Amino acid sequence: MSRYREWDLQCKVYVGNLGSSASKHEIENAFSKYGPLRNVWVARNPPGFAFVEFEDRRDAEDAVRGLDGSRCCGTRIRVEMSSGRSRRDDRKRGGGGGGGGGRNRYRSRSPRRTRSRSRSLSRDRRSRSDSRDRY
Repeated sequence: MSRYREWDLQCKVYVGNLGSSASKHEIENAFSKYGPLRNVWVARNPPGFAFVEFEDRRDAEDAVRGLDGSRCCGTRIRVEMSSGRSRRDDRKRGGGGGGGGGRNRYRSRSPRRTRSRSRSLSRDRRSRSDSRDRY
């Protein structure tokens, strides 16, 4: 079996917010309803996420739509297409998030933060320029 980092990205799904007792069998049962699976890898150290590789890209996309926000392994899971980047890569870029790709509702959170940050920066600039004009 190949390592999860070498799997086909178009068929690879990130599963986040798993409890520490998540079982491969339970994940296989939930995801196999959407199509044949090639691989399932569950993180153990640190626990809390997994990757599932489907044989077909369309099955992977259907699983993302159908299982994101559902309950599996005792918690409400986060399911998205994998981006192929690790958390380490995200930290180097200054981004957050797990190993997931952001092709769903989780992506909409970051522009809000960016906008509020830029608004506060422009306020700071405005207040500095206003104070210069007063002197």
